[in-house]
Amino acid sequence: MASGTWNTPAIASVPDTADEQLDPISLGRRVRHLRKNKGLTLEDLGAAVGSAPSQLSLIENGKREPKLGLLQSLARALGVSIDQLLGAEPPTRRAALEIELERAQRGPLYESLGLPKVRVSSRLPMDVLESLVGLQHELERRLNEQVATPEEARRANTELRRKMRERNNYFAEYEAEAQKVLSSVGHSSGPLSQHVIADIAAHLGFSLHHVSDLPHSTRSVTDLKNHRIYLTQSQRSEHDPRSVLLQALGHYVLGHETPSSYGEFLQQRVATNYFAAALLLPEKATVEFLQRAKAAKEIAVEDIRDAFAVSYETAAHRFTNLATEHLGIQVHFQKVHESGIIYKAYENDGVTFPSDHTGAIEGQPICRFWTSREVFDVADKFSAYNQYTDTPAGTFWCTARTERSSGGEFSLSIGVPYAQVKWFRGRETTERSKSLCPDENCCRRPPRSLADDWAGFAWPSARAHSHLLAALPPGAFPGVDETEVYSFLAAHSGQ
Repeated sequence: MASGTWNTPAIASVPDTADEQLDPISLGRRVRHLRKNKGLTLEDLGAAVGSAPSQLSLIENGKREPKLGLLQSLARALGVSIDQLLGAEPPTRRAALEIELERAQRGPLYESLGLPKVRVSSRLPMDVLESLVGLQHELERRLNEQVATPEEARRANTELRRKMRERNNYFAEYEAEAQKVLSSVGHSSGPLSQHVIADIAAHLGFSLHHVSDLPHSTRSVTDLKNHRIYLTQSQRSEHDPRSVLLQALGHYVLGHETPSSYGEFLQQRVATNYFAAALLLPEKATVEFLQRAKAAKEIAVEDIRDAFAVSYETAAHRFTNLATEHLGIQVHFQKVHESGIIYKAYENDGVTFPSDHTGAIEGQPICRFWTSREVFDVADKFSAYNQYTDTPAGTFWCTARTERSSGGEFSLSIGVPYAQVKWFRGRETTERSKSLCPDENCCRRPPRSLADDWAGFAWPSARAHSHLLAALPPGAFPGVDETEVYSFLAAHSGQ
């Protein structure tokens, strides 16, 4: 729109900022609707406002933007106010579809297809109009699935972590659903056994089937048609089979629909992980356990792990759910690969994690002087490693352990600000380190002595991580082969 067109202050409702641009397509459809409602032809309206019918036709087709004077004349002739003429809502469903189709045909996606444009007029049948708009929606959806990039995934993860931080990683709605399920089978305390989990599945109407041919891209498959959950028979899985089953049930209990975006997929995964943990470590029993430990100044992640018979990682995650809400303790969590790359992280205690321009933490190298890196060099792999680290954001105490998986060795660490270390076992440690990160002189650059000897004389052959350059796998469930899943279900359902 030409600058100065809408800068007259006499009519406050007329757009006058870049954020309130006039939509010529929407305006044109509204003018046409109002004109026909009054039984006027283009010639009649042209005579009333002093404009040629051909110019009005361009306005109605969204191909010309009227000046302020003409807008005022049109409003008077059509018997409406400027506000009504510029209303945001289309006057009818048909008008809304016409506007959407017109916009789509003028967009870069439609242009790239090289297809002829459909003339959007009152003669276009309603069912054809709906079909064309529906096709456009489906085309956009499929293309969006295919072009999702690692950067988009990182942005979605960053947004999800922001929401988790806002709620201190505590979700009362998931806790309530987990408690309902536990109450339904009469479980109140102690580790959740396979037998009790089978009772939960039966209570929810599912039968369990352990098979040897589970699709390779899945950890479980739920048949909602026949209310069956398929799990692997293999004993070599890295994942706790109880968690896998409880997560599958979580999708059902929490009423999840097929995710429409990668962000929604991530959110559902976090929700089911939380739900499973809330079943394995029930809120009431776990909080009572933690409160006793706090009173004794003996909080330790390994004690949580042992009391509820879960993995160290599950115990650490669950501690982040409950620490701030019930104990008043701010906390951070890290899962770091032996290469120094962050795989998972959460914080609400002011610690400064490295991040990229999108705010993403995952995929960034952690300072080599932090506990989560130092623990890899500790000889005693059977005890927790505790360390104080002085950072630009303050001093933090962390406790960490390492665990090995098919993807290599990982460290799992929980940390708190210095003021809150008094509640934890291991606070008496004399291990201390200093980090200057994000200052590159801290650990990103090699020491001067090494650089002087080897700069310009080293040419490493990098191990290329090709997945970092590729788009995410398409589909509602990234990486899952739907044909394989559907064939599997067909074979096992007897159809």
